[in-house]
Amino acid sequence: MSRFLLVVPPLTGHVNPTVGIARELVARGHEVAWTGSEPVLRPLLGPGARVLGTGSRLFRPQGGHGLAALRSLWDGFIVPYARFTAKPVDQVVRDYRPDVLLVDQHTPAGALAAHRHGLPWASFAPGAMELGRPFRALPQVEAWMLGRLRELWQRAALPPEEFTDPRFSRELVLALTGPALTGAEVFPEQYALVGPVLAERPADPAFPWERLDPGRRTVLVTMGTLAGGLGADFLSRAVRALELCGPQVQAVVAAPRDLLPALPAGVLAVDRAPVLELMSRGVLDAVLCHGGMNTVGEALTYGIPLVVAPIRHDQPFVAAQVVAAGAGVRVPFARVSPAALAAALRTVLDGDAHRAAAVRAGASLRAGGGAVAAAGRLEKLVVNRS
Repeated sequence: MSRFLLVVPPLTGHVNPTVGIARELVARGHEVAWTGSEPVLRPLLGPGARVLGTGSRLFRPQGGHGLAALRSLWDGFIVPYARFTAKPVDQVVRDYRPDVLLVDQHTPAGALAAHRHGLPWASFAPGAMELGRPFRALPQVEAWMLGRLRELWQRAALPPEEFTDPRFSRELVLALTGPALTGAEVFPEQYALVGPVLAERPADPAFPWERLDPGRRTVLVTMGTLAGGLGADFLSRAVRALELCGPQVQAVVAAPRDLLPALPAGVLAVDRAPVLELMSRGVLDAVLCHGGMNTVGEALTYGIPLVVAPIRHDQPFVAAQVVAAGAGVRVPFARVSPAALAAALRTVLDGDAHRAAAVRAGASLRAGGGAVAAAGRLEKLVVNRS
């Protein structure tokens, strides 16, 4: 039996995929613990998970677009969160004594602790921003990010001559994507593109399944947590677009009710939708989303075409990959009109091409092996250490 420590940020989309990997490791006889903000992790992981808390604090809301959003992410979250968790994570490593760390790319404190204690570690890449050097055409941006990481390395009192980018383990990078979305991109040999990791989630007994008409096509609308002040405006346009699609289309909108306008017949609003259950039951004909890697990967796994309205961070990259795969349509989040959004929805609902491409992409992503492949690669780190 080996001990695995999962270092994750307080971000739902980053935590959920680790559940499937942890379950596979436990099924193989290993011990697993998470470290991070317990108030965030506990509701996501359940009462039986071992959570070694690092404390919690509020961070600035993410904002802006393009490079402004990138700066907001780094200076508003990644760097301050690394500073806040550096000592607690180091103490967790001392006390728990893991054999291997799995470190989310948004939590460099885990990689710094692994270096300090000489432990093998793997990078966890649940998104697309840190893969394939998307800013290679902007060397000053790349240098700025690397400079921020060097500052964290120096702050951790690690030898400057041993600096290595804490986003990328030299031993293993687990990425929740695959060639269907990355195209001809060639990655180093330590990269394992395992595809989406789907973990069964607790059923929602309150979801009104009886309100879904099996004779109508169903769209799921889910825009994540990054919409900010424009969220209500986009959702208002989306609801109008769904109405324009006609009575043959119904929708499940996952959003706080106070962000939504008056709803027409056929639009069901819930605070949280049982996304995987909706997909696995074959209920959905399309997904309208923000381009988060988890939502996109889950939809494609079940062969569901997408309309993607990316907001910031890696979402524009993911949206571009979906379009390149032929599995969906991209629309501008801030300015798409209800009529244009309705046309995009009808494009993926009425034709066969996007659905066929989504099915092909899903098969390719599943071939990555998911949690089984991820657990196997992590086990090899233990073997290589010994």
